[in-house]
Amino acid sequence: MTTGKHFRYLDTITAAFVAVLLISNVASTKILELGPFTFDGGTLLFPLSYVFGDILTEVYGYARARRVIWLGFLGAALMAGTLALVGALPAAEGWTNQQAFDAVLGQTPRIILGSLAGYWAGEFSNSVVLATMKVATRGRWLWTRTVGSTLVGQALDSSIFLAVAFGGTLSLPMLTAVLLSNYVFKCSVEILFTPATYAIVRFLKRSEEINHFDIGTRFNPFTF
Repeated sequence: MTTGKHFRYLDTITAAFVAVLLISNVASTKILELGPFTFDGGTLLFPLSYVFGDILTEVYGYARARRVIWLGFLGAALMAGTLALVGALPAAEGWTNQQAFDAVLGQTPRIILGSLAGYWAGEFSNSVVLATMKVATRGRWLWTRTVGSTLVGQALDSSIFLAVAFGGTLSLPMLTAVLLSNYVFKCSVEILFTPATYAIVRFLKRSEEINHFDIGTRFNPFTF
């Protein structure tokens, strides 16, 4: 891995990645029906986190993507903890919106745990699969690794989140419908964004003068 080099766009991509994650977590409190799909509101934006994750790993390598994934995880945990604390503290006299606050932002511990666990497993598996496939394909056929890694990552993310957050509280048909809708929708977004991913990756590789291959990389998420 190149050390001591300043990358012009890495901070921007990192900020966009974390912003997408945090906004998606808040939006996920509403369940939507859009055509044949039934999913939480965060699904509209959350697939972009995988697009950013693919770009980070493809251009900058797994080690830098790992740092960004952890930043997103810590940011989501901080947001969840802050909202829980604010919700638990007594409201000021005359403020009558506690019920509305709890309904929208007062996520249950199960939803928080499911969201964090699903995100952690999904993003790291996505990054590892992409980095491994890049070495195996010698950098060719970018679409195979962006789509392939997302198929794996989103399967873990969606199934873990729904099992932890809603297992036993939603009926099995509803849980299955939400899982299938989430998975199909998220993977479809990745496929639709493939031309944009190609363009951004080409731009970054040329501008940043880097095209990292994770040869001999240790993929342990706890190794820094």
